[in-house]
Amino acid sequence: MRKLKNDELDRLGISEFKLAEKSPIIIILDNIRSLNNIGSVFRTSDAFLIEKIYLCGITAKPPHNEIRKTALGSTESVDWEYVENTIDIVENLKAENVKICSIEQADNATMLNDFEPQPNVKYAFVFGNEVKGVSQEVVNASDIVLEIPQYGTKHSLNIAVSAGVVIWDVFSKIKSLNT
Repeated sequence: MRKLKNDELDRLGISEFKLAEKSPIIIILDNIRSLNNIGSVFRTSDAFLIEKIYLCGITAKPPHNEIRKTALGSTESVDWEYVENTIDIVENLKAENVKICSIEQADNATMLNDFEPQPNVKYAFVFGNEVKGVSQEVVNASDIVLEIPQYGTKHSLNIAVSAGVVIWDVFSKIKSLNT
């Protein structure tokens, strides 16, 4: 077995990425304070052809050197928009029949491993502040609350890790619906 070189990976260029069919997945970052987390979410979103990222509240916007460090150019490929109030974009997307899924620990939450995305449905996944999580107002407005099962002693995962887990899981499930 031989490790592949970057030029052997057959990746899309930025213009090809912009034209590619996107996953029916939107990401909403609700008051994320860490610039490294923001950059990591951009990079993961690029890897799975995420349609768009909404940056809300205190979430920093590109261009920023600390975001660039972890995004590795993905702020140029993934579409993004800043919206001051998270609830505004949640309500706008709901009006467009996008299903809003907050990633949070809540009573009656659906465990991610039990979540089954429906065909021909677009989903927006909301990831919250590193300390406070997704705001209660957004949780209340969500169509579903998803929780990542955890079995150790800690109560949460880093937001960039949570985004990676959720995006990969949902992307894989959607891809299997289409095959």
